[in-house]
Amino acid sequence: MSYFKHHVFFCCNQRPEGEDCCASRGSVELQTYAKDRIAALGLKGQGKVRINKAGCLDRCDDGPVLVVYPDNVWYTAIDKSDVDEIISEHLQNGRIVERLKI
Repeated sequence: MSYFKHHVFFCCNQRPEGEDCCASRGSVELQTYAKDRIAALGLKGQGKVRINKAGCLDRCDDGPVLVVYPDNVWYTAIDKSDVDEIISEHLQNGRIVERLKI
């Protein structure tokens, strides 16, 4: 069995100025928000959810990008409400958020 039920990686890669990337689209702030929400909801820890930063996930055109393992589901999250929906629907209730899936 996996140590975490879900392991979520947010691309937080920062490319040189002028080059589009997830970090320039707000991914670092969204990752911090997700981490705080998971903790506030009591979903953090062994057997639960882990939120991590990742380097480039090579999906810049779809960013900000995150991936949920072990489900191997890739999402784009534009704002905090998208993150809330992914947490509520996918991480808490096991339902993939089709509108955000890439």
